[in-house]
Amino acid sequence: MSPLVMSPSRVGRRLFVVLLVLLVTAAARVGDADAAAGPAAPGAAATPDRARYDVALRSDADGGHWTGRQRVSFRNASDQPLRAVYLRLWGNGEDMCGTPGAPSPVVVSNVRGGTPGLPTVNCTALRVALAKPLARGERASVAFDVSVAVPDRNARFGREGAFRFLGNALPVLAVHDAKGWHLDPYVAVGESFYALTGDFRVRLDHPSAMKVPATGRTRTHPGGPGRTVTVSVAERVRDFAWAAGPFRTAAETTPGGVRVKSYWAPDTPAAGVRLNRVEGVAAIDRFGREFGRYPYGEIDLVMTSGFGGGMEYPGLVLLGTTQEGGAVVHEVAHQWWYGVVGNDEYTSPWLDESFAQYANFRFYGLETRDCWSDVYWPDDSAELTGSMAYWSRHPGEYHLVYTAGPCALADLERTLGAGAMARLLKEYAEDHWYGVSTTADFKRAAQSMTDDDLGPFWETHRIR
Repeated sequence: MSPLVMSPSRVGRRLFVVLLVLLVTAAARVGDADAAAGPAAPGAAATPDRARYDVALRSDADGGHWTGRQRVSFRNASDQPLRAVYLRLWGNGEDMCGTPGAPSPVVVSNVRGGTPGLPTVNCTALRVALAKPLARGERASVAFDVSVAVPDRNARFGREGAFRFLGNALPVLAVHDAKGWHLDPYVAVGESFYALTGDFRVRLDHPSAMKVPATGRTRTHPGGPGRTVTVSVAERVRDFAWAAGPFRTAAETTPGGVRVKSYWAPDTPAAGVRLNRVEGVAAIDRFGREFGRYPYGEIDLVMTSGFGGGMEYPGLVLLGTTQEGGAVVHEVAHQWWYGVVGNDEYTSPWLDESFAQYANFRFYGLETRDCWSDVYWPDDSAELTGSMAYWSRHPGEYHLVYTAGPCALADLERTLGAGAMARLLKEYAEDHWYGVSTTADFKRAAQSMTDDDLGPFWETHRIR
């Protein structure tokens, strides 16, 4: 995500960063009945994994309401029997459980394959008890009806004029690992999301006047009278997002063979659209060389004039676009730092935001030796590696993951040497491809690149 405007001006080609400091509600980590049974074994495998999501949804006339059926199958990767799974209903994050006259935006019903409980964590988590315990290596599935009503706000799950954004709208599986079930609360600025990779096959039935960019490789075919069906297939992705509306479109293929599809609202500044397209094409190939070839074959750039900053999803980014473009390079970098190399975004937001912003700095060739002049640490307890629980209590400090984070990584590059840093990032991405990164993992990998003790470096840069 980017609460920043990170594109350079067309004249000076310099980067202007505008921090949008927004209020985030304080949140505490939430336990659950399964975790209460006792702590997980150290090093317990993350589960359920190897998920497959099969989804069929039909929209109303303006794309503001989608209804249909979803099925998710999964494997138990843990040595312990899996007795339940949790569905994360992230689309309910801001509206929570709704009101009697206005229910939650995402509603699950008619569950098969398990017994649902009552929604918890402000209606963003739904426990489904499985029909029988699932042993290690075994597969099971649950299926359910789902209703998705797009909220009336301009946000990653929201709308702008005739355009609909459906980020975090589909229910996805929560993760259980050595720390237990991850049932963190939703945050509006930043992300709470932690998901393992899975495969999605999504069928979206919509009015033919709409264009529907979506995660994955898409194709369309005629539906009923006046309707079109967009089918998207995505493999090894952590989430699925789409948008809908009367977009203008263009497509091109990068020299490296990645298909870039651009979608923009008619009132989006033409110069900004052109700049986003040029920089998006360049970034996808450059980061492919630096971090490993982009694995999904296609990426969609969705641009409007009123969307704030940017938001990343696998194979799709939402971009607020001015005459000077938008945050396209930062959001494309997230395809690796969050998408391919995953992390628990609630516990360690710096692992995707700081890394994506460091990649953004490198792309534009920004001078970083004096970047600390823009960084102010509020007190000795603040640290770059703070969780969203910390940033939610200190919303005015959240910008540090975008400012101090890339500065720290630039200092690490100077400490290790440019060549060693380049090898570190490429090898680290390869070692965690489709996996999950932690701060401890990265510190070990960086230490392996030098005989000098990096302990003082981590402490000085508040990477703890």
